[in-house]
Amino acid sequence: MGVSVAAGRVGQPSGVEDLTAEQQQRLWLRVGHVLEAETGFRSGDPSQPGPGEPRPGFDPAVTTVRGRRLAKVTALRALGRDEAALLGLDQVSERTLKRLAAAYWRCGPAGCIDGRLLRRGGGHPSVSAQVREAIEAVHAETLHRSRVGMKTRERLIHQYVRDKFGAEVKVPHYTTLRRVWVEWFGPGGGRQRYLRSAAAVETSREHVVVHRPGQVAALDTTPLPVKVREYLFGEAVSAHLTLALDVYTHSLAGFRLTLVSDTSVDVAMLLRDVMTPTPLKEGWGEDARWPYPGIPAAVVDQLAGYRVAALPFFTPETVTTDHGSVYKNHHLVEVQRVLGCNILPARVLRPTDKQTVERAFGTIRALLFEHLLGYQGIDVADRGVDPEADAVLTVAQMHDLIETWIVTVWQNRILAEGAPAWDPGGCHSPNTLFAAAMAQGGFSLQVPEPELFYQLLPAHHVKIHGRRGVKIRGLWYDGPGLGPYRGQLSTRGGRFKGTWVIRRDPRDRRMVFFQDPATEVWHVLRWTGLPAEGEMPSFSDVRVEELLSRARRAGLRPRSDTELLPELLELLSHASPVEQWPTQQPKKRRTAHAREAAQGAAARDDRSLPAAAVPESATVVAFPSGDRTRQVNDCVDAERRHRREQAIGETPPPPARLGEGLRRHSRLILPADDEPPAARDPHGAP
Repeated sequence: MGVSVAAGRVGQPSGVEDLTAEQQQRLWLRVGHVLEAETGFRSGDPSQPGPGEPRPGFDPAVTTVRGRRLAKVTALRALGRDEAALLGLDQVSERTLKRLAAAYWRCGPAGCIDGRLLRRGGGHPSVSAQVREAIEAVHAETLHRSRVGMKTRERLIHQYVRDKFGAEVKVPHYTTLRRVWVEWFGPGGGRQRYLRSAAAVETSREHVVVHRPGQVAALDTTPLPVKVREYLFGEAVSAHLTLALDVYTHSLAGFRLTLVSDTSVDVAMLLRDVMTPTPLKEGWGEDARWPYPGIPAAVVDQLAGYRVAALPFFTPETVTTDHGSVYKNHHLVEVQRVLGCNILPARVLRPTDKQTVERAFGTIRALLFEHLLGYQGIDVADRGVDPEADAVLTVAQMHDLIETWIVTVWQNRILAEGAPAWDPGGCHSPNTLFAAAMAQGGFSLQVPEPELFYQLLPAHHVKIHGRRGVKIRGLWYDGPGLGPYRGQLSTRGGRFKGTWVIRRDPRDRRMVFFQDPATEVWHVLRWTGLPAEGEMPSFSDVRVEELLSRARRAGLRPRSDTELLPELLELLSHASPVEQWPTQQPKKRRTAHAREAAQGAAARDDRSLPAAAVPESATVVAFPSGDRTRQVNDCVDAERRHRREQAIGETPPPPARLGEGLRRHSRLILPADDEPPAARDPHGAP
């Protein structure tokens, strides 16, 4: 396709494709007239004449080029001014035909395009340098003021021009000023404080091309648009969905479903999930097994210890997040050091920095969530009559459903607009992109060790007490693993000289973790306030802070954590028998219990092996509604029994049965056959 002469003088070249369908039809008629004047035929080829060609006056055998041009001028003027104006030839002359012919032989059909159809766009001649300065000054001023309308901005522009340049400087019309304002600064539909923060951020001109899996992983959290039921009381609650999406392959490498907003521990465990192979669950079939060429599935299964599903796993190099506080604390900085990846927050009010994960949420909602019962939409006005009553899926069932959908549907779905740079028109899916990347650059097959779980937990540097163990955020922990190091100082130097490192899981405060420096084995240290028998319900940092606050208000200064146990049990389940009924507890209290139970279950799952490698004896059983109260009551009974045993020191003999004394001295009872003579008559009677 040729280049238009008129368009070539003002900017980028233009072609026939820049015209509309109607304009292209007029262009071909225009080209036909030019070619007929040059060759005598509308097509320009004497071997392919049209009907009635060559016409009289245009026969190349008896006419010259100049004669045909003069004949064409006469013919076009005979068409009438309106018909010729449609072709842009209403004022044609011999010189015009000569110029169009030269442009055609040089640029092709594009050389005959009427320049008025593709005149230069953009720019406003009426906006002089003085008016431009006024517009920019008013924009800077209105950013610091409260929100004003465009009419007010127009008056401020007039005021600035009149006061600084004089009344003789002409200011464009309101419509022009409005159009210029939108072109330069956008429509300005955001809130004023957000517009100020966005204007303070300098736009980066650097363009980064993601060309391999794991180079950039985008993380984001959004409320789950489907109501789910927590397994403790069966209440319909809202959950949060956190996604980890690989920007290159668009693979959903990991996700987390939590009843509370995500914390730094959840983000750390999500990054560990991205690095860990996904186990192949029962019912998925062989199609969902590891399919990528180059590395046999048997090799990956042997390294992982279980059958691996068709979901990529890798160590992320850069993680793009939003500006939530969960991504800015010191714990996640330490996680970044342990994993060897960089946490790169997106720019403020720049959704394009992580638009892939933002669009993934919308795609998942359209393809999956909208088909489920309990879907509540993205806006209160669009919500159904009663989505809470429609909710049927539990948190565990929703987790399994999302995981199955990702492996079987999302990873095999055609990416309409996510094709790679080396094949923009190809048909690709996340799995095929990952396979192609493996063939191009290889794949680092690294499966994280189980000890990575402990390394990603928050660390505390404390000293080991000789009798009580270690104190972590107000609670004492002890265990056999501290035996060789009681009362000793650590050989650690530097900032935390002489202290020991203890790892804490904020989701489950029943235990902390200590690594033996000699054997490098991790030991579990239980809270000293736990009952000796029975399984204590899990409780998080929030419950511990509430417990210590109540103890301080009551003036309690316990000598040991055993005295804190009744207070904790009262917090976990109310002391009044009526309030222990799940139906009598307020929904906020029931939801808090359910969240703590879910966090404890998540912490237990992160400590244990993957689901495919967990033995049957370690299978997690979901308790029905009301079992948490029964579990707390069992703990209370076990604690009372333990205190009685400590007070007495030894187990008392059971009391005699009722009437045992009468039976012992009665002469009417016959002795047993195997009873010795002395025992038959202890008093010597016959």
